Amino acid sequence: MKLIISITTGSVILGMLIISTTSCAQPLSKKVKLTSQDTLRGSITPERAWWDVSSYNIHVTPDYKTKTISGWNQLTFRVLKDRKGRKMQIDLQQPMIIDSIIFNNKQLKKFNRVGNVYFIDFGNHVFKTQAQLPKNKSYTFPFIKIYFHGKPREAVNPPWDGGWIWSRDAKGRPWMSVACQGLGASVWYPCKDHQSDEPEGAMLQIRVPDSLVAIGNGRLYSKDLQNNGTTLYTWQVKSPINSYNIIPYIGKYAHWSDSYKGETGQELSLDYWVLDYNLDKSKKQFQRNVKPMLNCFEYWFGPYPFYEDGFKLVESPHLGMEHQSAIAYGNHYQDGYLGMDLSGSGWGTKWDYIIIHEAGHEWFGNNITTNDIADMWVHEGFTDYSETLFVECQYGKEPANEYTQGLRRSIQNDIPVIGVYGVNQEGSGDMYYKGNSLIHMIRQVIDDDTIFRNILRGLNKDFYHRTVNTKDVENYISKKAKKDFSKIFDQYLRTSKLPVLEYRITGDRIIYRWNNVVKGFNMPLRLGRSKEWLYPTEQWKSVTGTAELIENFAIDKNFYINVKKVQ
Repeated sequence: MKLIISITTGSVILGMLIISTTSCAQPLSKKVKLTSQDTLRGSITPERAWWDVSSYNIHVTPDYKTKTISGWNQLTFRVLKDRKGRKMQIDLQQPMIIDSIIFNNKQLKKFNRVGNVYFIDFGNHVFKTQAQLPKNKSYTFPFIKIYFHGKPREAVNPPWDGGWIWSRDAKGRPWMSVACQGLGASVWYPCKDHQSDEPEGAMLQIRVPDSLVAIGNGRLYSKDLQNNGTTLYTWQVKSPINSYNIIPYIGKYAHWSDSYKGETGQELSLDYWVLDYNLDKSKKQFQRNVKPMLNCFEYWFGPYPFYEDGFKLVESPHLGMEHQSAIAYGNHYQDGYLGMDLSGSGWGTKWDYIIIHEAGHEWFGNNITTNDIADMWVHEGFTDYSETLFVECQYGKEPANEYTQGLRRSIQNDIPVIGVYGVNQEGSGDMYYKGNSLIHMIRQVIDDDTIFRNILRGLNKDFYHRTVNTKDVENYISKKAKKDFSKIFDQYLRTSKLPVLEYRITGDRIIYRWNNVVKGFNMPLRLGRSKEWLYPTEQWKSVTGTAELIENFAIDKNFYINVKKVQ
């Protein structure tokens, strides 16, 4: 959430809000110079291409006093193809250090560091390639166990400028967590730190002092008292999960639970972990927001994607993040975005922004994940639109339209929404609000909410627990809508130019065309009052209008364009 607010004498001047994004992503869109480290992090190198992560089993022990951690990651993997001189790339950001590596019960001694990357040399170890395996079977190695320690990068301003968080609650007790989207999970544990390769499941073991509680993703697998004044909490995720979503929360937590009967008839467990002194406050806020959200999102997007792992909100020492099945919540039990309406429409302070937005990511971002961070608009644009749909579910279509229209005031149109591929670089922060408006316009052009809803549900069904490219999503929408949206996607995602409808009126004729658009731009427009349609091209066209249409010529406000009357 890159939110810049002008504050005068303790009051927020809403008219001076400048919002470049509203997601809890790291600020990666403003990289000035790309380096070889960016390529190692953001591309499928030869040392990444030959293997696929099956699972992570992460064990971590934090030391609050020294702000250090130690532990290991035991990962299993599949061999995808054979290659000579087999080396494995493992990511671990400085100043964290790999101590030792165990493979097939033997210690590997050949590994070297290149910045934030380690290359492990397996020497003469024999691997079965995919071609050598029985048909329709995979071979998963027992494990490679990587021991690590160090003082991880400390979060400066989480979640925007993230890392490991060493905080204290209102009573002065230790409160720890991590926020690392964009920055990457390798900021604290060794892994294959690329969105395209999610472990198919994970375990997170957290050893903490007996006075504290440790929370992780998924379900509590075990709680084991140690003989040294510590407790080992083990959490298990059975679904594919992005590495940056695997997060520990450590503090003086209290727990309460509920359940939700979804549209399929399944019971979804709802678990809430909050600081002990916020127990009563949390019950009021969560009960009022969570079930209406689930009801709305299951209607529009399909069943919650992680019934097996449950739904969980965990109070966090930062504003919020979409950590799968363990959403970070830090909105201080108030409606809006820290009490504010980001849209300025009046509708954004009637519900808890962090609950709605971050839960929306369970469908877009966690269920459907992009292979490259350059395509993050798929996560953030659709999730931002989930807010609009929630407003519609609660208050109606016109309030939802007003909410989307209000968000546009913060679009910068600085750089394209899609970033640079292969270097771990996001596009513009406009991926949120501009992405919202793009999806809203696609809905207008489809002009059939049944088809539009089926597309949203179909995306989550057909790409269930999968990673995708933006072209997969774009082509899917065009195919299911039976309309070619390719030029509209190109305009709003791959340029920073806002389309301009130029028009002039001569007698009873409206003469119009597109300007400032990609070649072949073909988005139709609905007129404001008459609900008739125009079909502009880059060439001048004309249409005869009624006296009322001529007098009140206006474009439907649901279209994010500029309109310019010319002579």
